[in-house]
Parts: sequence; structure tokens; C-alpha cells
Amino acid sequence: MIIFRRQIHCLLIATLGVVVHPVFAEHLNEAINVETTTNIAAIRSQKKIDALSDKTHKMLGQYRSATHQTETLLTYNKHLQDLLSSQEQEKASLEQQLKEIEITQREIVPLILRMLDSLDKFIALDLPFLPEERTQRLAKLKEMMVRADVTNAQKFRRILEAYQIENDYGNTIEAYRADLTLQGETSSVDFLRLGRVALYYQRFDGSETGYWNKEQKQWQILAEDYRNAIRKGLRIARKETAPDLLTLPIPVAEAGQ
Repeated sequence: MIIFRRQIHCLLIATLGVVVHPVFAEHLNEAINVETTTNIAAIRSQKKIDALSDKTHKMLGQYRSATHQTETLLTYNKHLQDLLSSQEQEKASLEQQLKEIEITQREIVPLILRMLDSLDKFIALDLPFLPEERTQRLAKLKEMMVRADVTNAQKFRRILEAYQIENDYGNTIEAYRADLTLQGETSSVDFLRLGRVALYYQRFDGSETGYWNKEQKQWQILAEDYRNAIRKGLRIARKETAPDLLTLPIPVAEAGQ
């Protein structure tokens, strides 16, 4: 009896095993399918994550680049603003200078004309030394004044140069040869100029010596006593001998000055 029951129990187990196996296989397949689907979904998700990560890194790089460019542009714009401000100040300064130049241009022309007229009168009243040289210089200045190709600045500079030359005459002694007309006769003589104090002449052979009488505005013959003094003065002016004291007649008016 016991053996029979054991047989029935084994039969049930065998029968149950035959019945349970297909069900287990079905669940196993479902589990495998779920796992496969999950893996595929995980792979897709990982790809999306990787793509999003790459996109994020790319966007981060673009953001950093844009931030750097923005900072650069802000700095450059600040520089342009400072430069523009400086240019505005420079423009205002130049406009003011142009106004001043325009005013100066209007004022400098009358000044130059007055200086030229004064120089002309001064030379006419001065000792008659180097008449040709000084007259030609004055004539060139007058000619220059009406030339359109010469700026007012150049004209003013030339006038100042002429004034400087005339000023230097008062601080130097000079010996030169030139023609002199006396009593209708013209002959070459030696001239001795002592600054603007006195002007003397002497013929080459020493036969006649004279000086310019500024009060009478004419040449006046000197006594023979001054012949050697004038000759010595000519040699000193030419640097042919050492400077020395000279005894010469000086017009009273000039000496008083």
C-alpha cells in the first residue's frame, strides 16, 4: 500500500513538472524580453545622455566664448568712448585755435605792414652805410608782402630777420669798400663803421678822410690829423691788427645818445 502511494506521488510530481515547465519558460522569456528592452532603453538613454553632454559642453564653450567676446567688446567700447571724448576735446581745442588763428591773421598783417614801414623810416634816418644792401633787402621785403604764395608767418619771420640784422649793426665795427659821390664825382673809398655811432670814409691813397655829419646829413672832410686813426680803425675792423684805442671825432648828438 505504501509503495502504491509512493508511485502515485511520483506520478503527480512528474505530471506537475510537465505542466509547470511551459509556464516557467514563458515567464523566463518575458523576463529576458523585459531585460533586453530595458537594456536597449538604457543604451538609448545613455546615447541621449552622451549627446546631451556633448551639446552641453559645446554650449558651455560657446557661452564662455561669448562671455569673453562680450568682455572684450565692453573693454573696446570703453576705449572708444574715451577716445571719442578725447577727440571731442581735441576738436573743441582745434576750433578754438582756428578762431584764434583767424583773429591773429587779421591782426598780424597790419603789424607786419607797420613793422616794414618803421624799418623803412629807420634806414632812411640811419647812417648811410651799406646803402645798396639795405635798400635791396627792404625792396625784397616790400615785394614779398604782396605775394600770395608766401604765408603771413613767413613774411613775419623775414621781417624779424631784417630787424635782427639791423640790430646787429649796432654792436659791430665794419670796414668795406663802396662808391661814394662827392661834389658830383663818384669814386671808390674805404668805409669804417663804428656800430651806429659814426661812419667814416677814406680814399685809398689816404689823401682825404671824412665822416657822415648826421645833423647836417652830409659828408664832412676831417683834418689830416685823423688820417692815421681812420687807417688804423680800418685795419682793426678787417682783423689785420689787434684792437686798440682810437681818437676819432664823434658827433655830439650821437655821443649823447
